[in-house]
Amino acid sequence: LARWILDPKALRPTAHMPKLMRGPKAREDSEAAAAFLASLRSAAAGKSVASSEPSDEDKETGRKLFETLHCIACHTAPDAREADEMKISLKQVREKFSEGMLAAFLPNPEAHYAWIRMPRFKLTADETRQLAGYLHANADKPKETRTPTDGTIIERGKNLVKTSGCLNCHGLKLENQFSAKSLSELGLDKWKQGCLSASEDDASKAPQFSFTSAEREALQAFAATDRSSLARHVPDEFAERQIRLSNCRECHGKFEGFSALDLAGGKLKPEWTKAFMSGEVAYKPRPWLDARMPAFPKRAEALAEGMAMQHGYPSKPPAEPPVDLEAAKVGQKLVSAVGGFSCISCHGAGEMSATQVFEAPGINLVYSGDRLLKPYFQRWLRSPIQVDPATRMPAYFDEEGKSPLVDFYEGNGAKQIEAIWQYLRLGDKMPTPPTQ
Repeated sequence: LARWILDPKALRPTAHMPKLMRGPKAREDSEAAAAFLASLRSAAAGKSVASSEPSDEDKETGRKLFETLHCIACHTAPDAREADEMKISLKQVREKFSEGMLAAFLPNPEAHYAWIRMPRFKLTADETRQLAGYLHANADKPKETRTPTDGTIIERGKNLVKTSGCLNCHGLKLENQFSAKSLSELGLDKWKQGCLSASEDDASKAPQFSFTSAEREALQAFAATDRSSLARHVPDEFAERQIRLSNCRECHGKFEGFSALDLAGGKLKPEWTKAFMSGEVAYKPRPWLDARMPAFPKRAEALAEGMAMQHGYPSKPPAEPPVDLEAAKVGQKLVSAVGGFSCISCHGAGEMSATQVFEAPGINLVYSGDRLLKPYFQRWLRSPIQVDPATRMPAYFDEEGKSPLVDFYEGNGAKQIEAIWQYLRLGDKMPTPPTQ
């Protein structure tokens, strides 16, 4: 903690936390602030999980779980030979987390900071123990240190926390004695001073962010505007920014079974996307994948809205009329292998499993009406390969929209697609397709 306060970027080059302690007493001040923070205890701080030395089996299972969850998208493994400066190293995990606290953190990372970038993976108690065991076993052993208990040092640290700007970003029930002028009071000339100064001055009280010249120029260009953009919420820009910051593309579109994010906003209903990203969807759409979608509870709603807006959809699609039950009966036949398109060869339908999966199964049909936007479903059925060139989904309709199944609506493709849609809208109430 003392090392982090002294120089955050020395531990994590991508850190946004600035240097606050300056001058010849910077290290001493950092240690005092750390001593004060270490002295804080409250019921809200969370309880450690009792731990014991993990078995070799647990550590190996934890290593495999680390790989399965694609933790490498954001982290450098504790036993990695080379570090990636753009990722958070886990070599320091034993130094950061006191005994039992890592196992308390992993199942619910957002417990004390809702906007933390670490998502929730719905870990079981066994998985938490195994993952924590692997990380602890391979992380660097911390140096033996003693936390200062001297009241004078702790009181000095408390004053530093109040006067150094810590409370401008962090929550603590203390009086914040560090203030700066509001942005509206700053003229353009001030945007080259303080924390935006090109040179470091140990006598300055301004936070030291170590901005690059390009970052300073960007901030100065922003300062030259009317700055009204700060009061605007642009959902599609929020989604673009959060997808980048959350490293979503380190999994999506990169590994087999992970759908491309560029399609998601025009494919999935925003309300379903929100529930899925919040961790509220009880089922796993692709249960055959070992990997799992983590939850981002705080970001979910605005992310879903922004992803939909990127494709021109509102945050909530207009309600459809009641299900056309007669059309749904036709749809039930069309997905069957008895005179239909044999959709059930690859797709399950409720309790009924897919009958002839050749390479990769499709998502259970019972979930489709709940997940998919109707325009996407229509485009997908008309020409799957135009939506996803790598798909294994066959095309059933010709370029003019004609169907080979002339017994249904005289081969009118649009009407057949609508009938299947009405059937899918029944969700868990859909009757099982006939098999003979």
